[in-house]
Amino acid sequence: MQRFGNILFVCDEQSAFELALERVIWLASANRARVTMVTTIDSGGAQDVSSLFSMIPGLGSEEIGETVIAVHRAKLNDRAQPLRDRGIPVETKLLVGTPFIEIIRQVLQGGHDIVIKGAHRTAGRRFFPGADMHLLRKCPCPIWVLNSAAEPRSQRILVAVDPDANDPSRNSLNRTIMELATSLARNDGAKLDVMHVWRLQEEATLRHGLANIPEADIDRLVAKAQNDSKSRLQDLVSGFSEFDDIMRVLHIKGVPGDVIPEHVMAEGIDTLIMGTLTRTGVAGLFIGDTAETILNHVSCSVLTAKAPGFVTPIGAAPAGGIN
Repeated sequence: MQRFGNILFVCDEQSAFELALERVIWLASANRARVTMVTTIDSGGAQDVSSLFSMIPGLGSEEIGETVIAVHRAKLNDRAQPLRDRGIPVETKLLVGTPFIEIIRQVLQGGHDIVIKGAHRTAGRRFFPGADMHLLRKCPCPIWVLNSAAEPRSQRILVAVDPDANDPSRNSLNRTIMELATSLARNDGAKLDVMHVWRLQEEATLRHGLANIPEADIDRLVAKAQNDSKSRLQDLVSGFSEFDDIMRVLHIKGVPGDVIPEHVMAEGIDTLIMGTLTRTGVAGLFIGDTAETILNHVSCSVLTAKAPGFVTPIGAAPAGGIN
């Protein structure tokens, strides 16, 4: 994974940052990268921290705000010390505002090439609540969200690919996530499943009696779709033959939103790597139902990357940072 030189590490109280710490240390060391560690203060729309306490009678809101900032800064510096002990260049910053917006603004301002964070701490709720999903939808660089229940290193990795020789953006994205997946698997000594889920669009409709299409003709269409998709998959993985000893290639008929979560559960996948595309031309639009369906039905760690040309809808205003 030697492609990341400027890491943004989110380690606020709402994130399971303890697990992510080891990943940041490994990635920064492997890439000789610099790290910016941030924690967020949700201002609830207030312009500054002190205004959060302005309605409390008898208290000095400015002094309270300064105390809150000082405590956050001290905790952030404590969390940065293990990286500094290993000689990793670290900058710390407090972000004040709506957390996901300020994180994305920091990505834009700081030119970060990956965001790493622990999963949002939730009790009895789905793994990707709104806070993490906003980042996955809208952050322009890769996002690595680590599940607090996962092992420090991956053991079973699934990379979901969808190759298409006629779509340069999709092809570039598939190569990127394959590079990420194979590098991570080799580093961790993990097993890697490469999965492409295929189907003939509207097959059920074509087979309906009202369509009046011979079954043999439909079977030929299905066989062609299968062969074409399998050929595209083989072309993609052929560039990664040095990982054949740890890689299993799966070509499965079905709906990705069903097949991928089922495989994650059945095979004990702890890390899912997938790409996201803007299909409609709307800036900042996440891939849509398929990816969000998958993310809403898995509880493993997830690493996502955007296709080239993705534009975040978050404005590049200066991040509300306090060094």
